Amino acid sequence: MIKEELAVDTNQIDAKLCAKMFLAGAKNLEAKKEWINELNVFPVPDGDTGTNMTMTIMAAAKEVSEMEEVTMRRLAKAISSGSLRGARGNSGVILSQLFRGFTKVIAEHEVIDTQILADALTKAVETAYKAVMKPKEGTILTVAKGAAEKARELAETIKDMSIFISEVLTEAEYVLSQTPEMLPVLKEAGVVDSGGQGLLEVMKGAYDAFLGKELTYRIELGKPKEKQQAVKIAQEEVEIKFGYCTEFIINLEKEYNDETEMEFKAFLNSIGDSIVLVSDDEIVKVHVHTNDPGLALQRALTYGSLSRIKIDNMREEHHEKLIKDAERLAAEQAKQMPRKEVGFICVSAGEGMGEIFKSLGADYLIEGGQTMNPSTQDILEAIDHVNAHHIFIFPNNKNIILAANQAKLLTKDKDIFVIPTKTVPQGITAMISYVAEKTPKENEEMMLEEIMHVKTGQITYAVRDTKIDEKEIHKDDIMGLGDHSLLAVGTELEQVALDTVKAMVDEDSELISIYYGEETKENEAVEFSKEIEELYPDCDVEVQNGGQPIYYYVISVE
Repeated sequence: MIKEELAVDTNQIDAKLCAKMFLAGAKNLEAKKEWINELNVFPVPDGDTGTNMTMTIMAAAKEVSEMEEVTMRRLAKAISSGSLRGARGNSGVILSQLFRGFTKVIAEHEVIDTQILADALTKAVETAYKAVMKPKEGTILTVAKGAAEKARELAETIKDMSIFISEVLTEAEYVLSQTPEMLPVLKEAGVVDSGGQGLLEVMKGAYDAFLGKELTYRIELGKPKEKQQAVKIAQEEVEIKFGYCTEFIINLEKEYNDETEMEFKAFLNSIGDSIVLVSDDEIVKVHVHTNDPGLALQRALTYGSLSRIKIDNMREEHHEKLIKDAERLAAEQAKQMPRKEVGFICVSAGEGMGEIFKSLGADYLIEGGQTMNPSTQDILEAIDHVNAHHIFIFPNNKNIILAANQAKLLTKDKDIFVIPTKTVPQGITAMISYVAEKTPKENEEMMLEEIMHVKTGQITYAVRDTKIDEKEIHKDDIMGLGDHSLLAVGTELEQVALDTVKAMVDEDSELISIYYGEETKENEAVEFSKEIEELYPDCDVEVQNGGQPIYYYVISVE
């Protein structure tokens, strides 16, 4: 494993130091992820740039931490492969592409000097820009480009790595500060680009490690695969005697001595097992597996008040695990069957949305969407599960399309079609338009055409004050978000939803579909649909249970 050592040569970076710098960058990003999430322009409860970038870099950091022998080539492969497969969201995919380009250069050298570092940063930017169909300035790409340009300029004259990295960091910070001037939406919201901030935090963490600051470089790892398998087999074979894992803290109010503790432990032993008692003068931490948590709590109350009570049904968890194992086995068996011609993978959040996709013929649902962007690896696993020659993938979220395309590039034995659906209604329309008699390519062209006619409005709430599209937004306001802009804002849910529909409907509109979320009651959705029917008698109005989190309504107009 990687040992902690200080930099000894300020003019170069060897493989071990490079690994430490990478892990420190990952740790620094992880520490700042919630703050970065809050930098998202739209104040919706799904700002996830920091989370996506962190999960992307942590996938690579895990592989780096597991390395027994660190060489530059092996390190480069671990960073590139780990981040590529772990990439989530647009920001995560772009970060993985930056690493991919960067590692292509450093893999060819035993040590890195300022010129090699400049070349690596340049290659990182070139690779990331190529991965994005329409690169936009004022983003993480711009910050990366600014750093690379400064590095090329300095490499000709500066050989001291400490000075070199410091100057590059200063330039990156300056470019980040200018992102609001490049993207008006950032300036209006009063924030810098969240992806650019995330990249800067990675660079800062890496620089701290280079300077030899006291940092923890190790990334927490899961159990080794062989141990996980052994645990899995043991769990399946052991009958669960006591079903509830019960934990709580006793805030002592009466005398509690060694004799009392022995009596309490004996009582717990009579109603369960796996007993752990940890006590000091003021509190007792209790853990017990039992079939009657109430008895444990009642006895504990004789010693004082209780706090942090946590009760988990282990039989239920065990049952869910067995179901998942059965599903996994069924998937493995399906792979042995002859491949069918066409399969469908849909990203979906909410039980109702999932049922709709299943009814349309979806072979595999990836749970995800806003707040939970699936990784490239998640999509690769879905592709592996679907036993078909041609597979259509519907990301149904603009922040998942890049990860889907990355999974497509990594798939060699199946023909993948990523339909760039940015919303669930677009995905539903695309699936409905599928015609079995047409070729996959013809269906792709038809789907791309059909989703262009779908307008989507999503009704949610604001998590902070801001200003967007010259509209003042206050925390807890209701917002109607359109495909390209904020359509409505106010304090009343129904009125904002109505205003959102009004902003989408035009003389060519024929169908209005309303999908109500998990926070919305069916009768409320039905009443809302009646108002829409009265306002637009020439349109067909449909109401369906989407069950989606975060969004009270997802509304489509076609």
